[in-house]
Amino acid sequence: MAKEIFHTMEHHAQLQKLSMDCDLTESVIKKIIREVGQECAAQGQTVSETLVAFMVKAVVLDPRNDFSVDQILTKKDVQNLIQLCVTRLLDTTNPSLSTIKMQVYFDMNYANRAELLSERLRVLEGRLAPVVRGITGSRPHVQEEMENTYRKIVSYVLLSSGLGSPTDTAVVREVTAALQSVLPQTEMITFISLSKKSKEQQLKNLAMLVTGIRLYNKECGKGGSNIDDLPGILSEAIPSATRVVDEDLNTCHTLAHQYTALLESMQEDQHRYTQLSSFKLKEALFNVRQYEAFLCILLSDAITSAQEVEKTNVQFAATMEQLKNTVQNKASVDTKEVFPLFVALSNLWTSFQNEMLLLSFLTNMINSLQQFLEIHSQLFPEEVLMSLLEGVTVKSDEERIRETMGTRVNVSDFKNQEWLFPETADNFDQLLIQYHGFCAHAIGVKGLTLPGNPAIGILKHKERYYVFSSKEAAYIFAQDPDKFIQLNAEKAKEHAELIQLLELCHQFEYLAPYAQARNAGKCLMKPTIKCDNSTQTDTHILPPTIVTSYEWNEWELRRKAIKLANLRRKLTHATQTDLSHMRRQNSTQVYLPKDVSTQTKCDNSSNVPRPQIFLEGLQGGSSPTTHMVKVDLTRAVDET
Repeated sequence: MAKEIFHTMEHHAQLQKLSMDCDLTESVIKKIIREVGQECAAQGQTVSETLVAFMVKAVVLDPRNDFSVDQILTKKDVQNLIQLCVTRLLDTTNPSLSTIKMQVYFDMNYANRAELLSERLRVLEGRLAPVVRGITGSRPHVQEEMENTYRKIVSYVLLSSGLGSPTDTAVVREVTAALQSVLPQTEMITFISLSKKSKEQQLKNLAMLVTGIRLYNKECGKGGSNIDDLPGILSEAIPSATRVVDEDLNTCHTLAHQYTALLESMQEDQHRYTQLSSFKLKEALFNVRQYEAFLCILLSDAITSAQEVEKTNVQFAATMEQLKNTVQNKASVDTKEVFPLFVALSNLWTSFQNEMLLLSFLTNMINSLQQFLEIHSQLFPEEVLMSLLEGVTVKSDEERIRETMGTRVNVSDFKNQEWLFPETADNFDQLLIQYHGFCAHAIGVKGLTLPGNPAIGILKHKERYYVFSSKEAAYIFAQDPDKFIQLNAEKAKEHAELIQLLELCHQFEYLAPYAQARNAGKCLMKPTIKCDNSTQTDTHILPPTIVTSYEWNEWELRRKAIKLANLRRKLTHATQTDLSHMRRQNSTQVYLPKDVSTQTKCDNSSNVPRPQIFLEGLQGGSSPTTHMVKVDLTRAVDET
């Protein structure tokens, strides 16, 4: 039944789920969380459901509380569980609670660059969606409607760029002038005739072109007075944020070194153990180490932002110079030359805006995390800490690593173990060192987070890699790695904050933090990702069309039907193919030909002389020779 508590707690904490058992319904588990939250609120402490869920898991997981993961909890056990959770949540003097709160806060609020930029784009598209629908869905016909649509385009361009307020008249006038140069109002008819997708793409192109024009005018001193100098702001703000992180890291390192020295002195001297046992030094050490880990993540993001800003600055300056050389005070310039440069300026400026968003997010995270470090000044005021450190040698992490740089594991001493070294491992930087790089031996044996030195040797055991703080610790661990791995897991059960600090997501899947789950390239077990999604289709995907042949009048339809049925001037014909030959009768119907005559206005005729030719002497005569005489008695034509 305790195992099922993990299942629903993970639903509230949005962590990986376990199977549900019929012995305990989800409603009962929610009731436990609700009762713990209500009890804490009654005591004046407001806690989130996520924090309560994590604390319930931590209490059940702790072997000192005698809860078995496989046992069925009775009503008394449930009440005991609630009371233990309330007690731990109300113990504001325990650094362990502060560490768990810090982990929950970081997991619920931190997002990497890709996630932040994706969310920014999603929010921007959501804000612009009504404006886009108003532009792409309009079909203006009169001049007033055309002007209204054009004003909407101006608003879209202004909101999309984020350069100025839509309520500022000077900004609107400047955007309108820039838009007129790329989309005159006389071309609105062409724009309106485009399809919806083409309009959306055209709007994006217009927004980038207008933004590039405004940036160029600002550079030339002809406008852009309301555009902030983002490169200058970033060049000052990022180093400032980095300095704050460095200062907090130095504070963390100092406290971690001091706490480690005190814990080591307790193990060496029984008198010191009695003196310091009342102080929660281990919990304080884990708190500082976790704070240090989170600061390192934020510092890495700040360094990445600084590099991106530097690269973008160079590209922006080069593009602006190229644009100036292309224009050179010309009256007219080919759009094929300048438009790509304007778009490039807009994209680079968007990169500056993204870095501003990232910087704001990092600054808020840094400031919010500082509250989880305040408990150290309450538990260990400077004068108290200095008195405890009298006679104690404090070593920094760098000093501990330098002391062991000359020693390394002799590989020949281990026949069945594989050892790696930084100089022999090709992908050393990509190796995922277990326990966040801390000594794998010191965690379970001493309860300390000592920095591991890879130069001593990296043990590869069951496809996982371990480092150690000394050669002796490496030899002891290598004799029975599974034993010490289990010992470390037991230590993590006693101190639940170690599960995230030591990155034990492969051993405690149900407590896998979001930060590790996001890193798919490093996390050994990817959590199940679920989200709510919805899809909305457009009412009219294609632009509306008017069917001119449509008639609502019934009599008009009857007239057209009669007209279509008139076959007097139609021919019926058939075609016979090889496949249809001799399979059916084919006939052809034609209209019979009609008798046609033509009548003229009057009858007329012409007459010519009839030829009259006579031949004499054909029958012969008394003489032996025949003499024929031809006589032509035909009258002349003019005599007729």
